[in-house]
Amino acid sequence: MIDSTTHVRVARPSRDLAAAERFYVDGLGLSVLWRSAERVPAEHDLVMVGIPGGSWHFELTRDPEHPLDPTPTVDDLFVLYLGAPVNEALVARLEAAGGTRVTAHNPYWDEFGVTVADPDGYRLVLCTRTWTS
Repeated sequence: MIDSTTHVRVARPSRDLAAAERFYVDGLGLSVLWRSAERVPAEHDLVMVGIPGGSWHFELTRDPEHPLDPTPTVDDLFVLYLGAPVNEALVARLEAAGGTRVTAHNPYWDEFGVTVADPDGYRLVLCTRTWTS
């Protein structure tokens, strides 16, 4: 049964796992939950990032034998509802960790937050609003 405790994994290909890890760990402040420890033929290299004990995580993958070029669109968003103004020091950390501040495709996200593209072009939105279900 799917409910509020169901764990969610979002998997995304990456050109450069080290760059993606810097963005999400050093920039955003997530933790490395697991990573492939060694290169195994016919298997993907990967790093999982998230919040320890959280109900979701990112699995960032790279298949060195058959690499995929990430193809994010302007609407492939990872939105964090902060419920507070966006801390400019956080945005600066994300940029220093390889992110690029961008104008959102949907002006809603510029009105209520800041959008930063990760090193692969996927967009992270830091939203000033809260999420209510």
